[in-house]
Amino acid sequence: MHNNPSKRHQLRVSVITMLFAALVISTSSVWVKLADMGATAIGFYRMFIGGMLLLILCVIRGRRLWVSFDYAKWLFVGALFFAADLWFWHRSIQYVGPGLATVLGNVQVFFMTLFGYLFLKESIGLKFFLGLTCTFFGLFLLVGLQWSGFSADYQLGVFYGLFTALSYTGFMLCLRHTQSQDNALSPMANLGILSVICATILAGVVWLESGTFVLPDLKSGLSVLMLGVFCQVIGWVLITKTMPTLPTSIVGLLLLLQPAMSMVWDILFFKRPTSLMDAVGLALVLSGIYLATVRKRKPKRRPPKSGLLQ
Repeated sequence: MHNNPSKRHQLRVSVITMLFAALVISTSSVWVKLADMGATAIGFYRMFIGGMLLLILCVIRGRRLWVSFDYAKWLFVGALFFAADLWFWHRSIQYVGPGLATVLGNVQVFFMTLFGYLFLKESIGLKFFLGLTCTFFGLFLLVGLQWSGFSADYQLGVFYGLFTALSYTGFMLCLRHTQSQDNALSPMANLGILSVICATILAGVVWLESGTFVLPDLKSGLSVLMLGVFCQVIGWVLITKTMPTLPTSIVGLLLLLQPAMSMVWDILFFKRPTSLMDAVGLALVLSGIYLATVRKRKPKRRPPKSGLLQ
């Protein structure tokens, strides 16, 4: 298929870039775990640092930053959903660990597909139902078998992970709506504006929670800096630049490195106890997400999927 040497080389470069970007994104849950501060404040710093950097890049490149109030309204609603996503996800990380929290957040693929079926008249194929079945049994092996033995906080963390997926679905739908407009801003401008709005919302939530923005130590400061620069900007920019150069099936497979590596980091750095049953459950969940992701779609400008911004 790729007999041209230059095309083969470009494909290899794109695959390596996508793998590196997914690896970068996979560390986001680790930095959240390492930051010794409130979960909401961590989200604020990530959004503020990342959003401001993205806007600066847009200004340097001469990208538009305004369309209309109606357009801005959808970015604001998307920011509300993304603020909820980070509120739930960061707490899920603290309760169940980076690995499982990220895996749970990635089941948003199924919520996105169900929304498309119910409200957008999109068809659902056999692969979706196979993927849903695999993911259901995988999650049962990961958390269902030992549910009664988990602490109340751990059980709450599992639900927070699922609420993360629901919130992320709302965010993705809003972002997809804005990017489908004829006069849409660039993806970088959309995410930059949305991130700054999200940071403002989270700042208000920190105040309502009587929280603090104080960075307690150097480790926490470096953690939120890595979240904002390394994950929110570098990883995202690399992925959005590379996605159009690769087939959808390959993109879906490569992006699964993110939840998989989040689980690996959890095991390596935070000593997450893992049994053979956990490994089988994780494999089933990732397989199910992949099956649900690689469906035939009409070519449209759409934002990245499958936990990209986690």
